[in-house]
Amino acid sequence: MREILKYRHCFVCGDQNPGGLKAKFFFDGKEAVTEVTADESFEGYRGIYHGGVLSSLLDEVMVKALLAKDIYAVTAEMTIKFKRPVRTGDRLRLVGRHVGGRGRVYFTEGEAVDENGQVYATATGKYMEARAELREELKSSID
Repeated sequence: MREILKYRHCFVCGDQNPGGLKAKFFFDGKEAVTEVTADESFEGYRGIYHGGVLSSLLDEVMVKALLAKDIYAVTAEMTIKFKRPVRTGDRLRLVGRHVGGRGRVYFTEGEAVDENGQVYATATGKYMEARAELREELKSSID
C-alpha cells in the first residue's frame, strides 16, 4: 500500500494542523483506507464522537480514492447513513472506493467499520473533477 498525497494543513489528513485529525490515508490499488481512534477532543456528546467529524473522515476517504488515481475533484454531494454511535476510544477503519462516473462527475462509496466488521456509518458521494485552473490550484497545495 502507498500513502496518498495530502495537504499538510488539511483538517483531516494534515500532519501540521494542530487542531486536526492527522489521519494517514493509503491506497491498495482499489480502495483508499485509514484507521483512526475516536478521540474525546472531537466529542459531540459526552463519550460520543461527533457525527460531523465522522462525516469529514468519510468525505476524505472517498475523495482520496479519486486522488490516488490522479483525479483532482471536489465534493458536490454526500449522503451519510449513521448506523450506530461511535464511542470515544473506538478504533475505526474507513474505506473509500471509486464506483463509477459520468463526464466530470465521479461516484464513490465509503464506510466506517470496527475491527469486528461492525458498520458504524456508510456514505455515497458525488465529486466534480476540477477544471484546469482549479486543478492547478489544488495540485499546488499538495505536499
